[in-house]
Amino acid sequence: MSEQNKPNQSRRQLLKNIGLSVAAGAVAAGATTAVQASVTQPEEKKNDKTTGYRETQHVRDYYETL
Repeated sequence: MSEQNKPNQSRRQLLKNIGLSVAAGAVAAGATTAVQASVTQPEEKKNDKTTGYRETQHVRDYYETL
């Protein structure tokens, strides 16, 4: 084979390395997301007997505009 007909090995190697880098980056991103995830305990509710709808001043102001 002549020098012109030989495949460009450096270009092929570059494309392989880019593909491996993208794959490694995806794995690393998935691993760091899993490591950062943590379980948090919900805060204890106060023993208030008022739950649900509360009519506050800003709610009353809104009703007045209707």
